[in-house]
Amino acid sequence: MTTRKLILPVLLTLAALGTFQAPPAQARGFVALSVGIAPPPPRVERMVVRPGWVWAPGWWRWAPRLRHYVWVRGHWMPARPGWRWVGPRWVPRGPRWVFRAGHWAR
Repeated sequence: MTTRKLILPVLLTLAALGTFQAPPAQARGFVALSVGIAPPPPRVERMVVRPGWVWAPGWWRWAPRLRHYVWVRGHWMPARPGWRWVGPRWVPRGPRWVFRAGHWAR
């Protein structure tokens, strides 16, 4: 008889604790960067194809203290089957240029 009396409070406590769980954290960040000066044309980087690897081309990074763009060299990344790499780029938005970070896309 005492076991039956304990089951209901235990189940109610567990149910209440389950409602207070925090959702899983997601590491996503977004920083909007816009510049009034157009980036220079991308540099040409010639690479030999490497099976199992993807070349992430270089891009121009805005250096606010220097007030001009700085070239960031490209690099090799392990390939992700079924995915393609979309490199970082600057997109014109009215009179300004907005930076879009590189990402994997299906």
